[in-house]
Amino acid sequence: MRKGKRSLEAIELAHKAVEAASAKKATDIVLLDARGVCTFADYFVICSGESSKQIAAIRDEVGHALKREGVLPHHYEGDVDAGWLLLDFDDVTVHIFAPLEREYYQLDKLWSQTIPVVKIQ
Repeated sequence: MRKGKRSLEAIELAHKAVEAASAKKATDIVLLDARGVCTFADYFVICSGESSKQIAAIRDEVGHALKREGVLPHHYEGDVDAGWLLLDFDDVTVHIFAPLEREYYQLDKLWSQTIPVVKIQ
């Protein structure tokens, strides 16, 4: 862990984020192991929501799930109405997109050298 001690390892936190996104019916969820190619995060969770309301619900559920584990976001960017959000939990970065924005940014391709850990269509 980069900052402080946590009760869970980064991979476990990433899995918690995947579970939380899935609970709010996020689509096309991927968990990528970025440790070999990235210096600012160990894992990326990328998912999509079909509406602003669903994107907000995914964001809230991921935030609550990780907060229960004692982890708060270090930083966040984006806007629900803009169709993309980034939640930075230090070693785990969560990206939530509307379908058009996900297609535009193509993070899955940008980070193609990462190792896929989970993929939920």
